[in-house]
Amino acid sequence: MDNFKPVIGITQGDPSGVGMELIIKVFSDENIFKYCTPVLYANPKTFVAWKKHMELQEPMYTLISTAAEAKPGKLNLVVSSDAVFELTIGKSSDASGLEALKSLDKAISDVNHLQALVTAPIDKSTVAPHSADFTGHTGYLAEAFGKTNYAMILASEDLRVALVTEHIAITEVGKHLTQDKIEQKIEVVYESLRNDFNVLKPRIAVLGLNPHAGDNGLLGKEESTLIVPAIQTHFKRGKLVYGPYSADSFFGGGNYKNFDAVIAMYHDQGLPVLKHSGFGRAANITLGLPIIRTSVDHGTALDLAGKGIADKGSFEVALDCAAQMAERRSNGEQ
Repeated sequence: MDNFKPVIGITQGDPSGVGMELIIKVFSDENIFKYCTPVLYANPKTFVAWKKHMELQEPMYTLISTAAEAKPGKLNLVVSSDAVFELTIGKSSDASGLEALKSLDKAISDVNHLQALVTAPIDKSTVAPHSADFTGHTGYLAEAFGKTNYAMILASEDLRVALVTEHIAITEVGKHLTQDKIEQKIEVVYESLRNDFNVLKPRIAVLGLNPHAGDNGLLGKEESTLIVPAIQTHFKRGKLVYGPYSADSFFGGGNYKNFDAVIAMYHDQGLPVLKHSGFGRAANITLGLPIIRTSVDHGTALDLAGKGIADKGSFEVALDCAAQMAERRSNGEQ
């Protein structure tokens, strides 16, 4: 669609980390307003404090009360908190965690007026005291929208990796794996590849859980009892879903190049490969929500915050990915 400018919500993340710094850097370039209408959910005092620290006059913001009032060509700001917050750049705290959570909650409450949401990084340990069982954006957003069938995927230029389990201890992974859960993740990834990434006939690879994909049962039974049946369920429906593959040879041999997405069983099985090859140029995407949600591929980077060296690349990728996905969905509704 010509002149399509999605309204994209942006959370400030942990104000002590690099999130606000990246936001200010990106929206200091007025060219970005040609592609989207941004709505930032933030504490104005924090925004001003960061600009002062960066010795910048731009970007200026336009104060609005809801994304329904968003003005094209402007950085719109919805106040998520007006607390007197003492900004300590590079040092997260319970107070900064609360500011991050307020920003996220405000964006969620405004979701009906947004076409996508881009979240700046948070420090889970400082948010958790303010929200029971908080494990990260993905689970929090899924719970907020009442979604149980969702998936976390990181996407770079040449690789997409989705997860069956996300932020849980490695000792708990096996307890969280079921055939039904694996089938659900495959379904969400398949539909998103078609609808959000314009892949008409997706090819999906599924990794095993155990070394050598269980080695025919010698190193574990999960492949034969859970993963293979889940793959067969979808394959019988005409979907090009293959596996289970042993992660080391699958990535080491370059087999991932033959697929549109890879589904890993746990966080540190698939993501290290993607981050090694495309760190700073990838987006974290939550699939299966009623709204498009993307984020950066890194954390708060407290050690880099405020030093002027933080790379805005991943934030730009996340923003671009959100805009492109919103346009595809909009076109699909025509």
